[in-house]
Amino acid sequence: MSPDVIIIGAGPAGLAAAATVAEAGAAVLLLDDQPAPGGQIYRAIESAGDETAKVLGPDYVAGAKLAKAMRAQSIDYVSDAAVWQVSDGREVGYSTGGKAKLVRAPWVILATGAQERPFPVPGWTLPGVMMAGAAQTLLKSSGMAAEGAVFAGSGPLLYLVAHQYLQAGVSIAALLDTTDSANRMAALAHLPGALSRWDQLIKGRRWMAEIKQSGTRIVSGVSALKVLGEDAATGIGYRVGSGGWREVSSTHIFLHQGVVPNVNLGMATGIKHDWDPRQLCWHPRTDDWGCTDIDGVAVAGDGAGIGGALAAEAAGRITALGVLAALGRIDAVERDRQARESKRTLMRERKIRPFLDAWFRPADHFRVPVDDNTVICRCEELTLKDIRDTLDIGIAGPNQLKSYCRAGMGPCQGRFCGLTVQELIASESGREAGDVGYYRLRPPIKPVPLQELADLETDPSINDA
Repeated sequence: MSPDVIIIGAGPAGLAAAATVAEAGAAVLLLDDQPAPGGQIYRAIESAGDETAKVLGPDYVAGAKLAKAMRAQSIDYVSDAAVWQVSDGREVGYSTGGKAKLVRAPWVILATGAQERPFPVPGWTLPGVMMAGAAQTLLKSSGMAAEGAVFAGSGPLLYLVAHQYLQAGVSIAALLDTTDSANRMAALAHLPGALSRWDQLIKGRRWMAEIKQSGTRIVSGVSALKVLGEDAATGIGYRVGSGGWREVSSTHIFLHQGVVPNVNLGMATGIKHDWDPRQLCWHPRTDDWGCTDIDGVAVAGDGAGIGGALAAEAAGRITALGVLAALGRIDAVERDRQARESKRTLMRERKIRPFLDAWFRPADHFRVPVDDNTVICRCEELTLKDIRDTLDIGIAGPNQLKSYCRAGMGPCQGRFCGLTVQELIASESGREAGDVGYYRLRPPIKPVPLQELADLETDPSINDA
């Protein structure tokens, strides 16, 4: 039987949406690129023991309820599924177990979540350097952690992962905070709204205090970074203000400067996206129920704008209820009634975002590097100088740049360089980043072996169309 709804992503938004749709009796196909449900925030939640739960905290443990609710329903859950296409006709192409499949449904919900913002500093491609989210992934999925690592950057996740490391009994060499002190004044204007989540603010302050009390070296006001080493990371250099360079020795460097929506699949689908100057990223244009300008395609969770796990869960339920109403499973009155509590939760969670976005806004020189030798496009190994030299011939935007120097044409399809390239072009040309635009993404957004496409399994409903 063909599904009524295909949901892509099994994080908080995808899990909440899947359970909500299935509870109403609609057939759900849930495609997840991870080996088990939970997404990034609740990764490996079903296998987490008491010790893991103690280290990662109650916010992580809350994901077990979502996974259990999904498992309780009759849902076709496919793990390790790499989705490489969603067409405007709602044909979803994905690969799993060495086989490619094409399936269609009346509705598709993209719950692709967030990704870490690129952080191009000299040496960031050396072995031993990872994003903080990857360090957290190792902790959640396999209980692995690196002793004596350096955490560098800004954002709540940086402090959360550092705190979790200390909870696990793992020492930290240093925490280098790049948050600009000038951000505080901008953030204060949003403090009244943020106070509705005073508990979150207190929790963040507690993380910081406990990290400091552990004896970990914390350096604030860091204005420049460079990873040291030739063949692998041996340490990190940093400057405070206009002072001289200082160094911390370590073979493990964890970088972070916030998260942004993972929009590659949505852009390749053709959904209209808008530039958000507050969060400095693109997000899909949606209505109050998550619906996009593509018929039958909706977006839920952090993939539609960063709000956090609780906001994503609420958005997943809201979007699912909108889809159920469109399918005729419930009427508009019932949709609104069931969505009332989730909409209150979503509104409450969103109130703190302007404060956090202003406080942890990455500095311009960390989003667009100043050292010519800094690698911008990791896949094609293009440096800042390589891209600037190409821009000098009169390049107007990211897609023309791609044609001339292959920036964004590697396996990641611009996920690690797209925002940097866009803001670099804006800076060089004196335009706003939103006016520069983004890479034109097309399916497949992930590599697919030709043999899989040759043996493509197609849903009968597509053949009958």
